[in-house]
Amino acid sequence: MVDTLAQFFLNTEKTYVKDALMLVKKEGKYRPIPTAEFSQRVRNISSGLKALGLKKGDKLIILSENRPEWVMVDLATICQGGITVPIYTSLTPEQIKYIINDSEARFVVCSNLDLWDKIAQIKNELPLVEKFILIEDQAPEGVLTLKEVEKNGKLFNQQHPDDFNKTALSISPNDLATIIYTSGTTGVPKGAMLTHNNLVSNVKALRSIIEFTDKDVVLSFLPLSHVLERMCTYAWIYVGATIGYAESVDTVAENLVEVRPTIMVSVPRLFDKFYARVIDNVLSSSHLKKRIFFWALKVGKKYARKKINKERVSPWLKFRYSLAYKLVFSKIVERTGGRVRFFVSGGAPLSKDIAEFFYAMGIIIIEGYGLTETSPVIAVNTLEEFRFGTVGKILPGVEVKIAPDGEIWARGPNVMKGYFKKEEETREAFEDGWFKTGDIGYLDEDGYLVITDRKKDIIVTAGGKNVAPQPIENVIKTSPYIANAVVVGNRRKFVSALIVPDFDKLEKYAREQNISFTDRKDLIARPEIYDFFMKEIDRLTPHLASYEKIKKIALLDRDFEIGAGEITPTLKVRRKIVEEKYKSVIDEIYAE
Repeated sequence: MVDTLAQFFLNTEKTYVKDALMLVKKEGKYRPIPTAEFSQRVRNISSGLKALGLKKGDKLIILSENRPEWVMVDLATICQGGITVPIYTSLTPEQIKYIINDSEARFVVCSNLDLWDKIAQIKNELPLVEKFILIEDQAPEGVLTLKEVEKNGKLFNQQHPDDFNKTALSISPNDLATIIYTSGTTGVPKGAMLTHNNLVSNVKALRSIIEFTDKDVVLSFLPLSHVLERMCTYAWIYVGATIGYAESVDTVAENLVEVRPTIMVSVPRLFDKFYARVIDNVLSSSHLKKRIFFWALKVGKKYARKKINKERVSPWLKFRYSLAYKLVFSKIVERTGGRVRFFVSGGAPLSKDIAEFFYAMGIIIIEGYGLTETSPVIAVNTLEEFRFGTVGKILPGVEVKIAPDGEIWARGPNVMKGYFKKEEETREAFEDGWFKTGDIGYLDEDGYLVITDRKKDIIVTAGGKNVAPQPIENVIKTSPYIANAVVVGNRRKFVSALIVPDFDKLEKYAREQNISFTDRKDLIARPEIYDFFMKEIDRLTPHLASYEKIKKIALLDRDFEIGAGEITPTLKVRRKIVEEKYKSVIDEIYAE
């Protein structure tokens, strides 16, 4: 039986021997990493860490962008019985210091000199750290390079040839594999303790309902610090799929075409941007091209509905869809590399409109639901059982119940052991063995889970009406002119919103309309711009109840920032902080 992440590694190095287990871009070209090279490096890093003093239960920090070495160091640590603690590269030195010290880490692995600068600022305030390691070759004084660790590990393995396997096989499914700090939309980050069994059970449950194999090629783009990308990486390794690494967030579009993945995991923001770019191109094209596009989209949606409802597709509709695909959809699909089997969306709700848009083109986005504390998947749509506007059916082996107040509770082998050193918070998170997710939702008549919103985010208006802000924000953000939106109105007479424009598109629109402006602040102060955004929001939200309607807005001159604490590294808005920072702006909305 393959019951631990260490056994995943041992099984893969033996079963999936291939020329390209991983793909990494170097000197302008993607280079394959064969299974043999990957396997040897993991073994050498692992034994090198042991030679440096890493023992079972020791914590090791990984502060790195996505790259093969991230996974190698992670598995190397895990195979020694160590516990990896990932840190988002976007965090500030103070936030990084908190996680290193709170986790009691003895080892810190950092990828490059730019990220090392963050560590250097706090190095003297990390009393428990014994070894600092840099993945890249040029390391400051007192810092080891990963190459040096591997060299020592190679020597150790030559002297103790059976030690690595013996140690890896001694690990129990109930041993801790990782501590992942939640992004903390509501307060101080908490370290969710996940065991080998938590993550392995999630991988195996997903494999039982979604087909992915060693023939798949994946583009890794979502940070490996994110529990979804991390668990999926274990899933790809489990089946021997090839993993290609995107160079950065900014190069994803280019890397998609180069790697030509069959699968990619992302957060909705990427799909929002892709959709906005397509619509923007269409709206700026000729009248004929616009007509052809919207005709194709209409045909695509009709075809998609028939497929989802398992209804007969007439030969006439099949013919029109094939024509729509040839004229329109094929060109858009080529931008994804041309061979995507499915995308995966998680971390935040995906707009139903965007899911339908992609599906109409023949690209399915599998949306699921879960949390860091649940390793992460609780529910997921599949290629066969799929419903827009839901996060799918409950994962095999996982149980869900809806509490009297609508909160989703879950239990199963994927639910964390607890929060590290936070007994009170752990007790508060559970009730009668059920983990309280903090999300509001319901199961429809066919067992599909629908998420309404975060329990703490629900707006209660002065009239006593409950308004879920996230679905409204998701619809608003489908506008190519809106980069971000936060709906507000708790204990107020009506609902309003803070809007961050997409300034590239807005400035272009202003020039086309002969609206003069000197800078961004001047532009958003123009009454005609305010009216334009109100019309755009009204256009997108005709389905809302009267008490959910956005009555007023405030336009902001910049987007929310991770460094300012306004959004999490996974791009979720910290509402409390945003509402505090923009209190005067919000008060002004309601001043009349």
